Amino acid sequence: MNLLSARLDPQTLSLVIQAEVDFEQFEQFAEPLAAALDCEIRERQWGADRHQWLLNFEGCPLWLHYEFYGDSCWISIDNPNDLDVLAFLLTLLTPHIQTT
Repeated sequence: MNLLSARLDPQTLSLVIQAEVDFEQFEQFAEPLAAALDCEIRERQWGADRHQWLLNFEGCPLWLHYEFYGDSCWISIDNPNDLDVLAFLLTLLTPHIQTT
């Protein structure tokens, strides 16, 4: 898992992640990411240019998204009341961000 940056975007209810991701081997990125966040993987969906996984963090559903063409990765929530969960997850990701 090679994380370059992560930031909370309260407007979109998401945690935006910049990382080196191989679309064809997404699970090699997503599984360690879920483990680092202490999340359970509940569901895995993918299509021609997108992965979308349903994660669970202590009863809070999270969506891990990756879009190939935009090289975009983010974790989103459906309920604005769970924004504090994303803020906490950001603190868990911070030690994994590569600094040069």
